[in-house]
Amino acid sequence: MNRRKFIQNTVLTGTGIVAGTVALGCEGGKEGSNDAFAKTQPLIKPSPISISTWNTSSANNASGKLLEQGNSALDAIISGVAVEEANEENTTVGIGATPDREGNVTLDACVMSPDGDYGAVLAVENIVHVAALARKVMEETPHVIMASKGAEEFAYSQGFKKEKLLTPASEKAWKEWLKTSDYKPEINIENHDTIGMLAIDDKGDIAGVCTTSGLGYKMKGRVGDSPIIGSGLFVDNEVGAAVATGMGEEVLKTVGSFLVVELMRNGMNPQEACEEAIHRIIKKGDRYKNFQVAYIAINKAGETGSYAIHDGFTMMKHQDGKPEVIVSDYYNKI
Repeated sequence: MNRRKFIQNTVLTGTGIVAGTVALGCEGGKEGSNDAFAKTQPLIKPSPISISTWNTSSANNASGKLLEQGNSALDAIISGVAVEEANEENTTVGIGATPDREGNVTLDACVMSPDGDYGAVLAVENIVHVAALARKVMEETPHVIMASKGAEEFAYSQGFKKEKLLTPASEKAWKEWLKTSDYKPEINIENHDTIGMLAIDDKGDIAGVCTTSGLGYKMKGRVGDSPIIGSGLFVDNEVGAAVATGMGEEVLKTVGSFLVVELMRNGMNPQEACEEAIHRIIKKGDRYKNFQVAYIAINKAGETGSYAIHDGFTMMKHQDGKPEVIVSDYYNKI
């Protein structure tokens, strides 16, 4: 069995850990399969669509335009997020990202393809386009995850160039932070956010990508949900896809993106599934008042959804030549 598909199959066999989901039926499409799952299948194939987290309109529009030109969902999203990875003003992704407590910028990313393959890189230094590197792991190695120096060395073997990720602006901000070393992530302040992107192409195939520098001023070696299959990102080409953003530690505890996709498999639309995934987090106590988590999702019919714990989260959408900024609904309205 292909080792990448083994990872996905292992996750699928563990659906019992996702409390509250309806029991899965028999294997795909056979008699006795879940009726709710059948309801997720579109009668009409949607036009190509790209959605992404936060105010990443340039990246999402780039992906959307590539989809309209007939490019695959996977090609479109990798090119799309590369726009933000190269944007020095974005302090959460790629070059210019916020470093860890020791002043080192480390990046995480993962990608999932329509056929269920997955690739990820963790704690990578000196490489800007880590989403493209995650794709190389997926397509050019027998592995699904590569980390740190090994991932960096693999990048050079694949033609990626070494670049300094700590810019003068991010270095100045880090040195200012050192004066107090106060580690307290703020809701919706760009020190812990992710760029996640999902797309459906003209063949109806779905792909997803997630790329981030993680928590600003994190402990050395910290990795969040973004590069972890089922938490930061999950794609099932028969059902849909989801991506998470915000406090990664909390997303990991509920395997959030996998949960959203499984809820869609069992009959929920993307909006309902995102809302239920957030409720799984807030039910654990009132700690949610101090952090943000948000999900975006898309199903095979091209329906989309987004939901957050707190106000301030937005989702980008590009379809039929029309870019949109969608202000997400949220839980904590008090």
